[in-house]
Amino acid sequence: MSILQSWPEPIVRVQSLSESGIRKIPDYFIKPPSDRPFNITDTKTTSINIPLIDLENLNSPNEFVRKETIDGIANACREWGFFQVANHGVSHELMEKTRVVWHEFFQLSLEEKQKFANSPVTYEGYGSRIGTEVGAKLDWCDYFFLHYLPEALRDENKWPRLPVSCRKLVSEYGQELVKLSKRLTTILSIGLGLNEDYIHQSFGGNKETSACLRANFYPKCPQPDLTHGLSPHSDPGGITLLLPDTDIPGLQIRRGNNWLTVNPIPNAFIVNIGDQVQVLSNAIYKSVEHRVIVNSKKERLSLAFFYNPGGDKLIKPAHQLVTKDCPALYSPMTFNEYRSFIRTKGLTGKCQIESLKSPR
Repeated sequence: MSILQSWPEPIVRVQSLSESGIRKIPDYFIKPPSDRPFNITDTKTTSINIPLIDLENLNSPNEFVRKETIDGIANACREWGFFQVANHGVSHELMEKTRVVWHEFFQLSLEEKQKFANSPVTYEGYGSRIGTEVGAKLDWCDYFFLHYLPEALRDENKWPRLPVSCRKLVSEYGQELVKLSKRLTTILSIGLGLNEDYIHQSFGGNKETSACLRANFYPKCPQPDLTHGLSPHSDPGGITLLLPDTDIPGLQIRRGNNWLTVNPIPNAFIVNIGDQVQVLSNAIYKSVEHRVIVNSKKERLSLAFFYNPGGDKLIKPAHQLVTKDCPALYSPMTFNEYRSFIRTKGLTGKCQIESLKSPR
């Protein structure tokens, strides 16, 4: 598959549009009526408290408490595909400093941010669109994307040089989230009845597992009923750890025919299952469709940390979870092949993972 070296259309920074004082958003941000977040035919939207897991309970001397915590996460992955974790071991001060430094980055001059403008080759850097389709409907979001793992891909010279503390904080933050991600994959493996390192090793272990960070900036939008911050999708990778903006909720998850707005808990991470873990679990754990809405009152910022298999790792249902009554639902495919597959097919939402199911 050929990859464009540059964007097919001029890039317009969403933040610049928002700050220009426009009252109507350009047509290329306006979603079709059936896809708009608040159209009159949309199903009911309400706020919800997704399962909250206290990871401190895993240190309890009481075996029942530890088992109850692991079961709580497994049940959340089966029923919701999302949960929040508190007392996770990541310093609250580090979380806040990292959030602040990214907010400061997006307040820098456009000239400074443009020094890190990205391209469709790797998406690494400062960007405002995903995908290279000409005439595509865009999302109301600017972002900064960077690689953290494997170390061969990590290049701190491609990270923002301003604010001056950014590179150091991002490095420390990434290190802590890798630790937390490993811990979570251990719990997810145990919850499936697998060896505790099954998912971690399937991802490539300490040398091949990949991780990346996307800082999402959602400027104020004069017509939030016509567009999305991020369009409906499921995450193609392993697991995602989201540090949300707790002032104004924006993340929505699909549950049945409804879109539910997640109420973020201060100092907690929102964790969701990606497509690769759904495959590994043979669809016991669910990768759930979600989207982000915007508002006209206040800008928002969130940090999404993606913990994924190495690109060349072959992902398939764990053989322990495949039986005569529960055959393998997915054919083996590397993570790179999967990403190429969904790009080539132009798949979105849950279509991308559902399209992989083997004929029965």
